[in-house]
Amino acid sequence: MNSWLSRLRHVRLGLSSTLAKAIFVIALSAAGLLVASQANAAQPSGTVRSTHGAWSIICDTPAGATSEQCVMMQNVVAEDRPEMGLSVVVLRTADNKAEILRVLAPLGVLLPNGLGLNVDGKDIGRAYFVRCFQDGCYAEVILEKPLLDTLKTGTSATFIVFQTPEEGIGIPVDLKGFADGFAALP
Repeated sequence: MNSWLSRLRHVRLGLSSTLAKAIFVIALSAAGLLVASQANAAQPSGTVRSTHGAWSIICDTPAGATSEQCVMMQNVVAEDRPEMGLSVVVLRTADNKAEILRVLAPLGVLLPNGLGLNVDGKDIGRAYFVRCFQDGCYAEVILEKPLLDTLKTGTSATFIVFQTPEEGIGIPVDLKGFADGFAALP
């Protein structure tokens, strides 16, 4: 299988699972995507630091963290299915040794089929979902140079989630500003 996730790993490169989830929750909270059932949970509020095309850099200091954490993100919705949205997040590990692409999909997607990626009409492959929380399931990959270069130079991406083994739903992601936003990511 062609795989943009042939390097898929459970990422622990300097991020504890609690800190990784906190960063993810910050990004979702800033985007207003946390569900009402989490109203009693601590919801840190992020600050949009800058906007680069379709991408925003959002920063906050999560509870228990010693320094501010920033992510680059974009929220998108399928054109014909308003209930099918994704949050696409790029972040650096706390030790600054790697960058991660993390995509949150809503609950109810078919997990074994993973998350497909197509950039400018070219099939990049699939990533597997690694974890689910109350607000959805996410796939994550380390952004190694070939994938990073593809995203920096591309104009549009389509992430594909599946509701059945045969039914893929393409969700467009604008890559305008990706390279500039990535360069500005602290």
